[in-house]
Amino acid sequence: MQKAGIYCCILAAMLAGCNKDDSSDDENNGNWKKGYPELSGDQRAESVVFVIGDTAYLGTGINRDGEYLRDFMKFTANQGWTQIADLPEGADARSGAVAFVADGTAYVGTGQNEDGYRLNDFWAYSPLKGYWEKKAKLVDPDNAARDLSRKDAVAFAVKGKGYVATGWEQGGLNDVWQYVPADDKWYRRRSFEGAKRSEAVAFVIQDIAYLATGVNNSENKVDFWMYKADEDDWVQLRDIANTNDEEDYDNDYDIACSNAAVAVKNNKAYISTGTKGGISKQTWEYNPVTDMWAQKREFEGAARTGAVAFTLGNVIYLSTGRSSGSYFDDTYSFDPDATYDEKD
Repeated sequence: MQKAGIYCCILAAMLAGCNKDDSSDDENNGNWKKGYPELSGDQRAESVVFVIGDTAYLGTGINRDGEYLRDFMKFTANQGWTQIADLPEGADARSGAVAFVADGTAYVGTGQNEDGYRLNDFWAYSPLKGYWEKKAKLVDPDNAARDLSRKDAVAFAVKGKGYVATGWEQGGLNDVWQYVPADDKWYRRRSFEGAKRSEAVAFVIQDIAYLATGVNNSENKVDFWMYKADEDDWVQLRDIANTNDEEDYDNDYDIACSNAAVAVKNNKAYISTGTKGGISKQTWEYNPVTDMWAQKREFEGAARTGAVAFTLGNVIYLSTGRSSGSYFDDTYSFDPDATYDEKD
């Protein structure tokens, strides 16, 4: 695959000047705000989250007692968190699962259960129905006996079709599978062309998917890719670490991590928290027009990994996660363009 072209040199130089120390001092580099109701369920990490309309839905994960969860809650800015239907009894409680939304229906699947087994089942939830329905398992359409169980994968949706990629099952994975709701079937797509990994993030901006971060063999991955679903084509972008000795734009890049949270606002992506040696509070903004990253104000809650992020009403939220023996049920909002307010 070709390298993405070099973008706007002037913007590159401007962004390169925003080093990590500058980020913490810049009043206009974003503002985190607490004050939202705590989850109605357990403190947890390794959950899934999805958004349908003006409501976010969060569920599954693992709590501080090591119990795997199957409950779900919904969140609106006005009402906070309230319970909805749990995954049905036929669905294992799980952590490290994935979720995507296609045409107003959410699909949740994969992950690991309390016995340590990786999973390949999928369950659909529609707010109009208010209950979960069993869907096709993630299996190879050319070999139905080959299940594709995994945990810590990524998932996304483009134009009404869902995608599951990477993850871990006795080692890192790089395969990609497409789900077509009308068929209730999975189809093989071109494998991810970057390094195998788990605990990565994926996001979609204007029908283009992006895959970044993640870990394999205890090494955080620095390669960054976009996926053109219509063409089934992976294109490599600039690395997310200081690997270009000929230019300065990446001198302060320290983005590589695992188990981070990601959300999209105004056609830019925001990666926050996660693990990079230790537990991180860093927040980075990605602009696909320039293929450049800029550091924003670090997360102002407790450093954590295994959190989730989502966007509602053009506001980014980050919730849950863990740090050592602490598990969280708090929720913060983030405005990347706001002036910092130390009282929030």
